[in-house]
Amino acid sequence: MNTPTQFADPLSVKRAAGDLLDDSSAMQLADFFKAMADPTRVRMLSALAHTELCVNDLTMVLNMEQSAVSHQLRALREWHLVRYRKVGRQVYYALDLENMPDFFIHSLDRARQR
Repeated sequence: MNTPTQFADPLSVKRAAGDLLDDSSAMQLADFFKAMADPTRVRMLSALAHTELCVNDLTMVLNMEQSAVSHQLRALREWHLVRYRKVGRQVYYALDLENMPDFFIHSLDRARQR
């Protein structure tokens, strides 16, 4: 019986293996798409795309309860998609541009043009 590797093209396999994402990068990209799977999180990120907002600001912008906003922000922080800073008791959030794929920003701009 022939095994699948007998029919593989060594050059194609080598090329694909050279372009394969490492486990860490693959996990980071998968996490990004998990975050994008929820319209509320996408809207939240779009609100934070051009300005820094506190939780209270986001509750008003998104017309959501504070607990729901905080829950979503916690997930976005874990995925390193938002950064935060504290000023007294207030916590301000903004996009973490170092971890935000460029195509997300371009997608936001395009979605706003429609």
